[in-house]
Amino acid sequence: MLDFLQLNMLDFKELASAFIVLFAMIDVTGLCPIAIDIQQKSGPINAERAAIYSLSILLLFLFVGNMVLELFGVDIHSFAIAGAIIIFIIGFEMTSGVEIIRYSDGPKGSSTLVPIVFPLIAGAGTFTALLSLRAEFHIINIIAALILNIAVVYVVLKNVHLLEKLLGAGGIYILKKFFGIILLAIAVKLFTSNLTELLSLF
Repeated sequence: MLDFLQLNMLDFKELASAFIVLFAMIDVTGLCPIAIDIQQKSGPINAERAAIYSLSILLLFLFVGNMVLELFGVDIHSFAIAGAIIIFIIGFEMTSGVEIIRYSDGPKGSSTLVPIVFPLIAGAGTFTALLSLRAEFHIINIIAALILNIAVVYVVLKNVHLLEKLLGAGGIYILKKFFGIILLAIAVKLFTSNLTELLSLF
């Protein structure tokens, strides 16, 4: 099991890059005002359940997602390019304030599960990012980055009102713009590197 996870491949640079991509895709700063609004309308959010469910869903997709791609005859590099385009669009949304992708709040239900876990944390963007990252980084670095991100999500959901007071509307706005720019740069890197891999096959 340890060999499968390739613990000897743990690399800080890869971990940091994967962390930033997932952090931007999950958009914890954007989650704050939504979580505050939900808590005001439907009561407290269970941070423990949200973290456990999100991590379980994302880890499952990280391992099974590639099998699904093979079932449809799509290689990881092609999917990574498609994922890079989506990541670029989301980064553009974060930096420009222009809405391109419309997100649904999902069906009525538990506020912890819908919309906090899905689609806000474990949504299409995060799924795409995970499979895109698999084309670039070792699996152990992605898992570590995912666990760290879910830990951040847990802390934020547990202390969302405190974070709102600490950062303020201006602080949250600046963070979204900053991580949006980083997301754009990483999307370009994912696109160019995987396009090179695809072209080398011909």
